[in-house]
Amino acid sequence: MPEGPEIKQAADAVARAIVQKPLINISFAFERLQPYEDILAKEQIWAVQAKGKAMLIRFQNQLNIYSHNQLYGKWYIKKANAYPVTNRQLRLAIHTQKQAALLYSASDIDVITDEQIASHPFLSRLGPDVLDDATTVEQVQARFLEKRFYRRGLISLLLDQGFLCGLGNYLRSEVLFVAKVNPALRPIDCTAEQILALANGAIAVSRRSYVTKGITNDLAMVAQLKQQGYGRQQYRFYVFNRDGKPCYRCGTEIVKDIAGGRRIYYCPYCQKR
Repeated sequence: MPEGPEIKQAADAVARAIVQKPLINISFAFERLQPYEDILAKEQIWAVQAKGKAMLIRFQNQLNIYSHNQLYGKWYIKKANAYPVTNRQLRLAIHTQKQAALLYSASDIDVITDEQIASHPFLSRLGPDVLDDATTVEQVQARFLEKRFYRRGLISLLLDQGFLCGLGNYLRSEVLFVAKVNPALRPIDCTAEQILALANGAIAVSRRSYVTKGITNDLAMVAQLKQQGYGRQQYRFYVFNRDGKPCYRCGTEIVKDIAGGRRIYYCPYCQKR
């Protein structure tokens, strides 16, 4: 599933293609949304906003197209009247004179008003967005210490979009590694220094991934590994998907565990309990 950085990158691309551009037409695959096609095509889009793993396309008439990519959704930006070669099913198409924003495979799509955003079943329960410039380390730090969160295992907590939105499976492993915190711990088990490190890591690692299009590893280390001939999959992450390989910090073999059906990676030396 795309995580916050990937959705924000997609939102940027969609925005460049359709914001403040005269619309030619809009089409929905779902019959219940088709009455909105003509209404929205006559309006102008003023913003495209990522909301954690969801996206809002915002129109001047106070309507919004909400979408969530879930596991398989994918946005394509194409020239007008051009479509990708794919076996995916087209769910939403927004055409301008020069470009089109095309959403394939996603099934969680709706049209909602500005007022409905606050009560939307998904959007209304999102925690602070780690990619939002307004989200501070202090806010995230306080979040870890709230009574409803601090006794929960970090493994599940860091995937809960109601705790912090935008984090996902690869970011979870990377944040824990950067903070030097063992995945088996809960916030209540952590020192104040570890909580601060988790808060800093949640923001810094996520924003680095957004800026670098998916790289979470230390950029000086990345440059060094590139010079040595390593490919992207080898230098992209600190620990995620690197089980059996040496930790870039200490040389200890990275461990892979399965928790709740999801992979978690860590260094048993750098992240001692």
